[in-house]
Amino acid sequence: MKTFLKVIFNSEGTKPSEIVGRLRSLGFSLIKGEQDMVYNWPDSATADDAIWFADKIQATLQGFNVYFELETMD
Repeated sequence: MKTFLKVIFNSEGTKPSEIVGRLRSLGFSLIKGEQDMVYNWPDSATADDAIWFADKIQATLQGFNVYFELETMD
């Protein structure tokens, strides 16, 4: 399972480099393409794990004035 993340930065928000650093600390890696980052799950991950992780991402980015989209797939 993989979770793909797209981040929309705001010129009035936190610097992109700081946002990327915070997301890397959660285990995300930068990728090229339509999405910005990816998180590779262990084989035992469930859909409930993905929702828990979405909450953790939101808490990590709270107050930084950015928007994000997630897509998790097998």
